[in-house]
This record gives sequence, structure tokens and C-alpha cells, in this order.
Amino acid sequence: MTDYGIDLEGGEHAVLLIHGMTGSPFEMKPLARRLFRAGFTVKGPCLAGHGGTIKELTATTWRDWYGTAHENYTELKKTHENVSVAGLCAGALLALYLAYEEKEASSIALMSTTFVYDGWSLPWYKFLLPFMYYPPFRYFYKYEEREPYGIKDERMRKHVALGLKDGSIAHDSFPADCLRELFKLIRASRKILPLVSAPTLILHAEEDDLASVKNAELVEKSVASKNVKKIIVKDSYHMLTLDKQKDFVADEIIKFFSENASSRASGLKNSTGNN
Repeated sequence: MTDYGIDLEGGEHAVLLIHGMTGSPFEMKPLARRLFRAGFTVKGPCLAGHGGTIKELTATTWRDWYGTAHENYTELKKTHENVSVAGLCAGALLALYLAYEEKEASSIALMSTTFVYDGWSLPWYKFLLPFMYYPPFRYFYKYEEREPYGIKDERMRKHVALGLKDGSIAHDSFPADCLRELFKLIRASRKILPLVSAPTLILHAEEDDLASVKNAELVEKSVASKNVKKIIVKDSYHMLTLDKQKDFVADEIIKFFSENASSRASGLKNSTGNN
């Protein structure tokens, strides 16, 4: 699997897109196209360790994944006053952590934020997942991707299933070492939730097969931001950027980012000037 990422030079407001764990920028491309057509500059890198072999992926940590996001945010910030961030699943956790460290982030969009894997499609032993990276399980366990792959749209589901099978768009399993780093990221991002002040858009599917709406509710009640909007998407599963309501999701993100760009930037300038 090789994906060189998304790099679309548009207007003055830039957006960083962060894909999910074991995935690739492929899952963010429909959203990237919509943002670009709306006038945004868009960058969607392939996270460290992703895009190659499972061995290369398991050699990385969540800090490496975050490093990719932070590096690309910094590059965008050099040339764009307004930089917003949108993440999917584990990418939403990275977006939260980035907004915590980079207070000037114009706004963030969190899609299918996953602190707890409690969706309806997971196996009965889902409560054991946080323990699977301890010996002896870590030496042989891996979580296999399975139907419906986070996608309600049957046509797109078939396309993704083929891409998982040949490894062209994402890995088809979560090795135990990746689960270990993923749960470290979950703990780190949950800890800083009350310190995130950027305008926050939360998008979550009512029928999310991997992470229930309780995850969105946790973000809504925990972040420090005074500008929080939560939208429950009615006709999709976990992969909001690829599923039936992907255009609706893109429209809501475009609207939220546009509404919050200038006010966020001017507010930060005024706050700095008053100190």
C-alpha cells in the first residue's frame, strides 16, 4: 500500500485532514475535493508507518503518527493565517491533541471520534481489546477488519473490501502492537479534552458500527470550547467521509470552518494584545 497524500493549493484558509488508524488518505479524498472546490487549501498526509507494510506500521508509535500531523500543521501555518483540522476516528483524537498543543488552530472537526470501541458490529469480546497487547496475547493476536467495514453504502463497501484484500487503500487488520499505541493515544487525548478551546464540530453516525454516540457525547460535555456543535448523522456508519452522507458531512464542515475562521484569528490576536 502506497498513498502519497493529499496536497491541494487553494485559498487563504487551509485545512489539515488526518486519516484513521491503519488507513490512508484515501478515506479523506472525497472530503478533500469538496473543501478544495469550496476554496480551501487542503493537505492530507499519510501518517508515519502507514502506506507501507504491517512491519513498518508496528515499528511506529502514536507519537510518530502525531508527529506527521504536527509537522504538516506547522508547514500550513507558515503560509496560512487560518488552519483548521479535521480527523476521522483515531485521526479525530490526533486532531484533539493538535488543538490542545496548537492553541491557534482556527477550528476542528471530529468525525467518528473513538474513545471506546462499543459499536454494534464488534465481537462479543470487545471489552477485552485493551488487554490484547499484553503477553501472551500480543504475540499472536490481531483484530481483523470485518463487514460492514464502517460503511453502509453497499457499492462503496464492496470497493473498500477489495482495497483491503489487496492492501491498496488500507491494512485489513490491527496488530496487537498497533492496539497498544492506539490505546495510549486514547488515554492521552482523553486527558487533554478539558483543555481544548478551539471551536469544535462533532460529527457522529447514529448507527456507528465501531463507536457508539456516547463517544460524541463525551467530547461535547468535556471540551473547554465555548463553541461546540454536535451533529448526529442518520444514514451512515463509521466511515463518514466515504458513506452515504459524505456530502452532507462535507457541507457541514465547510460551513463550520468558514464561520469560525476570522473570528477565531481576531480573537486570539486581541487576547495576545491585551496581555
